[in-house]
Amino acid sequence: MTSSINTALISSMLLDQACESRFDCEERHQPKYHARTSQGTPDAAHGGRGGGSDLGLAGVPSHRRSTSSSEFHLRRHHFQMSSWFGRWQELPPELVCRIGDNLDLKCYVSARGACTAWRSALAPPSPSLLAAPVDAHRLRRSPPSPSAASIAAHRAFELKAIPTRGAQCVGSSNGWLALSAYYDEHIFSLFNPITGTEIMVPPLVCGSKWMSKLVFAPNPARDDFAAAAICDMDTLAYATAEARRWAILDPVCLAAGDKFVDLVYHEKEGRVYCLTSYGDVHTLRLPERRRRQESITPSSSPAEHPAADLNASSATVEPLLPLPFDPATGFPPPYNTLSGFTSAKNLVFCQGNLHQIWRNTSCTVTLRLPAGGGHRRVAENQVFVLRYYPGRQPCWDAVTDLGGYSVFVGRNNAVSMYAQGVPGLKGNCVCWIGGRGRDLGMVFDMATGRSTPCLLPAVASCCWFMSRNGEVAIVSLY
Repeated sequence: MTSSINTALISSMLLDQACESRFDCEERHQPKYHARTSQGTPDAAHGGRGGGSDLGLAGVPSHRRSTSSSEFHLRRHHFQMSSWFGRWQELPPELVCRIGDNLDLKCYVSARGACTAWRSALAPPSPSLLAAPVDAHRLRRSPPSPSAASIAAHRAFELKAIPTRGAQCVGSSNGWLALSAYYDEHIFSLFNPITGTEIMVPPLVCGSKWMSKLVFAPNPARDDFAAAAICDMDTLAYATAEARRWAILDPVCLAAGDKFVDLVYHEKEGRVYCLTSYGDVHTLRLPERRRRQESITPSSSPAEHPAADLNASSATVEPLLPLPFDPATGFPPPYNTLSGFTSAKNLVFCQGNLHQIWRNTSCTVTLRLPAGGGHRRVAENQVFVLRYYPGRQPCWDAVTDLGGYSVFVGRNNAVSMYAQGVPGLKGNCVCWIGGRGRDLGMVFDMATGRSTPCLLPAVASCCWFMSRNGEVAIVSLY
């Protein structure tokens, strides 16, 4: 690190020296004004004194001479600054990369925006994994300090420490993390690990209810946010800034044994799409948001603000399909059978189209398909991608590519990214987090049908971390 900083300082000194040399050369070529004595002979250059003459520079009154000198130095200063900034663009890419290696994520992103040359030299910090080298026992003793392990930049960016002890990550979107901790009640917050900003979300007071995933609207603020979550197997809940507690909706009528497993927030529609373990999809339409007048603190009790409770009836949950869901008719063979053997399911929008991502989390199995369909071998961690086709029957069908995009699924609000031109990223891939024993960032190539670690050595991870400008990172609190 010291070597890199010294390199940057030396470069700065060389640039300054180059600027000074340029100005010295310019001054040597400036016309020389000579002071003259009363006899008209040269006495000294640049305002020499002689014989009581009222003229310093030849032909220039002394009061105008000072103004001209100030203007010259001011012009020189402006030229220095413009030249200094211009010469920074000429730094060798290798030196820019060494400087970038010593920047945190916020400064690194700013450096990439300084000029075209720097943006080309510095690899994008996305995609990345959120990782923290702490074990589960330390989590309850001291807040972990996560880092974003960048795939493209091949380095880790240190982030702000998690402010809440014992917090678990239950969601991520647009540079923010959704954290959950349990003391006397479930405490939730939205935390920005780049700036250190934390927004307290109303506590959940509903007995033994638990949350497996939380999504929220982009650009949250203390007086303006909206969040939705899976609360129990067949129940959804939501909270907004003006509320003092979560609104728990009535249980959704699902098929026997079915349960909610994933959510995705659609920013343009302002709706939450909810996926079940059988592949059924429902939409949650949240009420219009209003800014709150007072701040929520962790000590705030819902009983202290009874008038601020949300009305659960103001939000609506509707099935995506008008007819009752049935895997046998909703998916074509053999996917109507595979839907029951792929326990990991996620929703993602790619190029404006809704997709389901299925993954076999068990060992390799061979399924006997009904109606003489033969056998189908499903490898461990094999991934299937199905696209929603409104108006078709069946309305879901498998696709073999994503048009050059890669999708990122997990605890984060699932996102897609065009892979061309992004170092370390390949198109038509599904990036997921999981594995046996610990969660690892993995990449499933739709062309080869194989999953491989996205980082070597593998990094224990919690979720993908995407900034507001569309850059992804991997986040881990383990």
